[in-house]
Amino acid sequence: MLTGMDVLEKRFPIDKNREGLTGWSYGGFMTMFGVTQTTRFKAAVAGAGISDWKSYYGENSIDQWMVPFFGKTVYDDADVYAKSSAIEYIKKVKTPTLVVVGDRDGECPAPQSFEFWHALRAEGVKTQLVIYPNEGHAFHDPAHRRDVLERALNWFETEMPAN
Repeated sequence: MLTGMDVLEKRFPIDKNREGLTGWSYGGFMTMFGVTQTTRFKAAVAGAGISDWKSYYGENSIDQWMVPFFGKTVYDDADVYAKSSAIEYIKKVKTPTLVVVGDRDGECPAPQSFEFWHALRAEGVKTQLVIYPNEGHAFHDPAHRRDVLERALNWFETEMPAN
């Protein structure tokens, strides 16, 4: 992601003070992990993300891919899961981060978002958590879909105001 941002900055007139990071699902994980690895982004919105691969192993409803991806179960090699877990690097986060998730998400369960939000708050990082009732991994209620987009836009406008 950072290399891609470097390329974009060289090709286009991008205000480095207004670079944000957002994603949903694996993109939500990348957002959570990204803010633990760099302070480049001035604001972030993590949707339905994964904060801790170790606990995620036992929480999700789509775990068939995990052993082929990580090489072992979490019970056989917790370290391989930990090194990719945002929660392991939470003390590095400075980026204001909005966290959103559906309360019935089986693919990226709400406790993952709750844990990330809780850790940010404990570390004094500006954050907000919104859990949408009766929503799974993909939101179906048009009001909730609109609310997520409006909250994200407001978060970025607030945290990265135009000069």
